[in-house]
Amino acid sequence: MELVILYEDNHVIAVEKPAGMITQRDATGRTALIDIVKEYIRGKYGKPGEVFLGAAHRLDRIVSGPVLFARTSKAAGRLFDEFKYRRVMKLYAALVHDPSGTMTVPGNDPEWKTLTHHLERRRDTTIIAASAGPGSKEASLSYVPIAAGSNLALLLVNLHTGRKHQIRAQLAAGGFPITGDFRYGSPERGDPDAIGLHSCFLRFTHPTLKDSIEIYSGLPVRISSRIKPQRPLIEIIQGVIRA
Repeated sequence: MELVILYEDNHVIAVEKPAGMITQRDATGRTALIDIVKEYIRGKYGKPGEVFLGAAHRLDRIVSGPVLFARTSKAAGRLFDEFKYRRVMKLYAALVHDPSGTMTVPGNDPEWKTLTHHLERRRDTTIIAASAGPGSKEASLSYVPIAAGSNLALLLVNLHTGRKHQIRAQLAAGGFPITGDFRYGSPERGDPDAIGLHSCFLRFTHPTLKDSIEIYSGLPVRISSRIKPQRPLIEIIQGVIRA
């Protein structure tokens, strides 16, 4: 695959993960993004032997978008804390079913709707719990429609917590399952390696420079070919985070 570098310096590298690829090695033996990035670093900088690289976070295999890696152990520890203590702003674009056509795109001052649930994991599926309990974890996100039509809507999602399958389960519980995500209620059974969910923005504090770093990723074709916002996604994101 052709590696798409979104940000790179001596401490951090962010690359685009395509849908269908795992972030780190697992028992399946599939090619992992971390191995491809290691080979890129080894070749570019002529590093012999094993290359240090730590994934600061992960994306589900069937989700695309930026993945942030640390190139040093110091950077790895500090980036881990950024994610652990929820200091990273994470925005996603979610193409969802809107069977009743209720989604409308707001004007210049969008109002975010917040979803808060308690989630449980059962095997490899996230379930909405009836109430808080010892086996559940609180999950919260906000969303705003940025395009709508033909019983579909494109949502910009601000993820406040980082539970597994959180966006997929919470949007489905709200009546808007993500396209292609038949596990969580989509009527579509299309590409088994991709659903209509894309990580499109990360903002974090650089582990050594202490600068605020912003990483953008445009809509993939599997989403933009079905629905497009009136303005480029990056412009919409900039308007939201600067408001």
